[in-house]
Amino acid sequence: MKKILVTGALGQIGSELTGKLRKIYGDDQVIGTDIRKFDGIEEHGPFEVMDVTDIEQVLNVVKKHEVDTIMHLAALLSAKAEAFPKVAWDINMGGLLNTLEVAKEFHLQFFTPSSIGAFGSTTPRDNTPQDTLQRPTTMYGVNKVAGELLCDYYYQRYGVDTRGVRFPGLISYVAPPGGGTTDYAVEIYYEAVKHNSYESYIAAGTYMDMMYMPDALNAIVHLMEANPERLIHRNAFNISAMSAQPEDFAKSIQKQLPDFKLTYKVDPVRQQIADSWPNSISSQAAMEEWGFQAEYDLDRMTIDMLDKIRKKASI
Repeated sequence: MKKILVTGALGQIGSELTGKLRKIYGDDQVIGTDIRKFDGIEEHGPFEVMDVTDIEQVLNVVKKHEVDTIMHLAALLSAKAEAFPKVAWDINMGGLLNTLEVAKEFHLQFFTPSSIGAFGSTTPRDNTPQDTLQRPTTMYGVNKVAGELLCDYYYQRYGVDTRGVRFPGLISYVAPPGGGTTDYAVEIYYEAVKHNSYESYIAAGTYMDMMYMPDALNAIVHLMEANPERLIHRNAFNISAMSAQPEDFAKSIQKQLPDFKLTYKVDPVRQQIADSWPNSISSQAAMEEWGFQAEYDLDRMTIDMLDKIRKKASI
């Protein structure tokens, strides 16, 4: 990777990945793009307003900056996708197809994330293997399965160097939650610092895979730099750091804030989505093919999240 274009650069992943890539490869080598911008964004490096559903805009930005890699993150997340399924299809699938077409034309390396949302209620729920039954019942899940297949197709049919992971719920103190089902695992830390309590919209006993954002960012970079000869799967690698239920987060927080209280007010829509996902997934293929390894477990992440949120609040 020498010149990288990031779509969705103002989103939950993109806002942190863009900065990390600039630290590694140089500020001028990473072009952030999003459908909007805010004042001063160009001070941190090149930035373009770009709508991924308009292929001409994508083409123009790629040619202008002579990029050799696209990291396509622009998407509508699970809960929002269920509320606006047609919009989700247009953004998630239209944007992916456009960026893949541009990658094909200019022979670019390509990354896009899939998700545990690509699994469904008939998928094996515990230690879900890399290759398994995928019959999701949400628009977001349908988008992700179709996206995995589309990336495989562009690699096999056109030789596009496509790579990707299936992200679990991602936890970060930097960007606000963006409409995902696992966002409670971000909100709980903010509410712990602000109010010493949290009302969870996900029911007790609901296990889902999670990962701290630093591990997610490292995984992207390591996969993109991996020797292609070792990659058997290329796209949609299972990766995870922990499988946890809301009570696990509460217990971890209580080690730092003993008076923290967790209550519940379940959101039926997001709970239904969560119930269709696995309890835990196997990251074995990612470990074997490109050396994936998470550094943060739940307690280490909790300590860092609470510390960073306190500092952020004081600022």
